[in-house]
Amino acid sequence: MNKQEKESQAKAFVHKLEMLNTVDMARLKRNAGKSLAEARGVNMLIYHLLPFNISNTHAEMYFLVATLYPLADGGGSGNFGASLRRAQNITNRKGIDRRIEALLDAEGAQLSFRLRQAIHFLHSNRVRVNWNQLLDDLLHWNHPERFVQHSWAREYYAVPEINQP
Repeated sequence: MNKQEKESQAKAFVHKLEMLNTVDMARLKRNAGKSLAEARGVNMLIYHLLPFNISNTHAEMYFLVATLYPLADGGGSGNFGASLRRAQNITNRKGIDRRIEALLDAEGAQLSFRLRQAIHFLHSNRVRVNWNQLLDDLLHWNHPERFVQHSWAREYYAVPEINQP
């Protein structure tokens, strides 16, 4: 499967999440931070949502996004690092710095836990999440070059240059 087909699958998945009713959203929300093996009461729902031909590793990432989706509003732009940067202010900067460092180093269950915390934080600061980008990034999270983590760090920490006339 090529990159374009994978992106299309991910967009279709997020679109299906957008169409869910409040009961199904609540069921997903109750499973936030759990793995597919630990999930309760959502098997029929999640397997209707998941693309058919994905690996178990990718299914876990899709499931993670599905369970986090009810926790924050969509429609954001940029990657997750950019979203965290938008939530930053003078009083919370050090706390967010610690959160993103822990998130960027997270794997497995820690990744689910750290992402859930970050999503709650973004929601409380009224920052929207780009769900399509988050899913795409998580599908590449374990790449040996860690390009997703570098991209998030760049978007969060880099100071934009001010153009001078």
